[in-house]
Amino acid sequence: MASGALVITSLVIVGAMTVAGVASFIWGITKIVGVIRAGAPESGRWTDPIQRIWTAIRVTISHSTFKQRPLIRAAHWLVMVSFVVLLLTLVSSFGQIFNPEYALPLIGHAYWWGWVSEGFAWAGLLSILTLTAVRFVTMWRDEETPRSSRFFGSTRWQAYFVEWVIATVCACILVIHALQFGLLSQSGAVSWASYPLTAWAGKHFAGASPSALANWIVVVASIKILVSMVWMLVVGLNTAMGISWHRFLAPVNIAAGTHANGAKSLGALSLPLVNGDPSSDLEQAADEDEDLVIGLGTTADLTWKDRLDVMTCTECGRCQDLCPAWNTDKPLSPKLLTLALRDNAVAAAGDTAPFQGHADTTDVLGALSAAKITGENGVASTNADLVPDVTAADVLWDCTMCGACVEQCPVDIEHIDRIGNLRRFQFLMESAFPRELQRPMRALETKGNPYNQMPRKRLDWAKDLDFDFPVIGEDVEDAEGLDYLFWVGCAGAYDEKAKKTSAAVAELLHVAGVKFGVLGSAESCTGDPARRAGNELLFQVLANAAIETLQEAKAKNIVVTCAHCFNTILNEFPQLGASFNVVHHTQLLNRLLREGLLKPAPAPDEEKQTITYHDPCFLGRHNRVFEAPRELLDSIPELKEVEMADNRELAMCCGAGGARAWMEETRGTRIANARMEQAQATGASVVATACPFCTQMLGSAPTPVKASEPETLPGGPVPVPSDSVQKGADIEIKDVALLLLEGVRRGQQGSHPRQ
Repeated sequence: MASGALVITSLVIVGAMTVAGVASFIWGITKIVGVIRAGAPESGRWTDPIQRIWTAIRVTISHSTFKQRPLIRAAHWLVMVSFVVLLLTLVSSFGQIFNPEYALPLIGHAYWWGWVSEGFAWAGLLSILTLTAVRFVTMWRDEETPRSSRFFGSTRWQAYFVEWVIATVCACILVIHALQFGLLSQSGAVSWASYPLTAWAGKHFAGASPSALANWIVVVASIKILVSMVWMLVVGLNTAMGISWHRFLAPVNIAAGTHANGAKSLGALSLPLVNGDPSSDLEQAADEDEDLVIGLGTTADLTWKDRLDVMTCTECGRCQDLCPAWNTDKPLSPKLLTLALRDNAVAAAGDTAPFQGHADTTDVLGALSAAKITGENGVASTNADLVPDVTAADVLWDCTMCGACVEQCPVDIEHIDRIGNLRRFQFLMESAFPRELQRPMRALETKGNPYNQMPRKRLDWAKDLDFDFPVIGEDVEDAEGLDYLFWVGCAGAYDEKAKKTSAAVAELLHVAGVKFGVLGSAESCTGDPARRAGNELLFQVLANAAIETLQEAKAKNIVVTCAHCFNTILNEFPQLGASFNVVHHTQLLNRLLREGLLKPAPAPDEEKQTITYHDPCFLGRHNRVFEAPRELLDSIPELKEVEMADNRELAMCCGAGGARAWMEETRGTRIANARMEQAQATGASVVATACPFCTQMLGSAPTPVKASEPETLPGGPVPVPSDSVQKGADIEIKDVALLLLEGVRRGQQGSHPRQ
């Protein structure tokens, strides 16, 4: 038996720490609930509760949100499961202080429990050591360029503290089991099968005295309990400690996501918040309430879901790791923005516990300051204007809304929707937005397109075609007799390079025998640039007008070349009550190829090309169209396709999304330049893409230069030359439709493609 004095001393210390730890943990829960409940009411988050609960269980158990990181995924899953399973061993430790031979009731020293408890103890220990090593190596590797690390700005002591706790608890379990085996084996009361993974160590204790072994079991069990209670004490005092609290908050956050089935908040931008509640009719809302607040302006405007979202952040930095703005030396980091909002919400709720908040820690405050995200005093500690008191305006307008942050977040944080509502407040409530947006917004209001061109010029792209097609409303009454309505889009109608794509798609449809028509001057912008800029009121006006036009045209099938038009018609028009069957041109052309209606021929040897494909964000990441363009390229005989380092879900943005096509990049490196560096690294002579804005932006990238040294640009709302020739690099930028057309013409004519 263990020493009586030791047992009493352990009970006193363990008892006191248990009371303190549990009280702190409960206090922390109440504070977190208070912070979340202080948010504005946001409806629609608990529709289809059964589906949402199942989604939370499925995603949590499968760890499906851990993308492209199999080692990290496996290690984190093992730590998570170990955390749950080994809670029972904490109960055992209390019993082992009284009786070193203690075993759980009903379970006892069952063989299966030996495998489960020891298996997960070993797995948890090895996994947490792996995660610690990854963190250490990553930060050490990136020490000279700290912004390149996804852990830049993460609170280091919190991460190392949690990892120490898990490693210590797992090690204590294994040591206790080894000591118990040594003690129990002396009397023959247990076999190695009850301790399958620790008996090898326990046999070395078999010669020790029973009292010594019993004392050591009491000591190690006490250490295990104390470490666990220290964890509860610390996390209870640190309600913003997402690396610990996410274990409990993440399943709730996933359940309350935009989509009940667990789909990421990609595609459609969320409806604007009006006094905290989503609204699809801002004009009506304004008529009913003159004092309404659109979007997010102050700490008080953050909804309960916004607060739950930011409280769930684990500071893992996966969002930061792939952010095109952050990786081209701009202030925006989706992680640091989330942390700033979190710490402001917590501080504004009056949480001033000893270890609370990042304003008192070197890591995050230093990172925020270095990124020029906050002022000199760090994160605001009161209800404040979110811009500029919590985050800088530059942070908002640097976002391309590419979706990389949302795609990678393991706890389903909705970064883009929050930035969208921050922009809406700045644009509509404060009239505070980049001056470059004035011209395209005015053009959208007066001309129905951001290029400030007359509607009568919408058919200029087709003037050199040698075949006819109907204009709906002029040549035919509606689209009922047609296979497809070709939605050309503003870029496809007015941008010189995009006009070639429009003509190519029309010719391919004609060759394939597809009956199609266009709207001509009746077509107008879908409103995407306005919505991404924060001008939600203008978006709703434009979108409703486009919806009315499509409904009057009786469009049963729509094909588009612009990834942004595709996303808006497919995902955002339904928010306004209208759904259409819409396909991207790469999807339709790929189907026509498979059906044998288009037959490309190989190029002559001297014209064979190596091609790399750039995934448009609003086609790929936002709408999961990855394979259709690649299959289309693969169908062109003897064309060699190579992938860039970042492709598909990991593809880097061109820099045009989020209305950034209409704004200059005045900080860091141009995103398009960085993407073209990746393209150049493949050795390809052609970059194929499937969005006119990608073509514009990538085509404007010369040899890599800093945005602080901007080139002289022509007039117009688009701050890049849309049909420029690559400077210093023999790389062409072409839409996949143009490449396919070249092959089809060769097949038709048995000669080189027309110039």
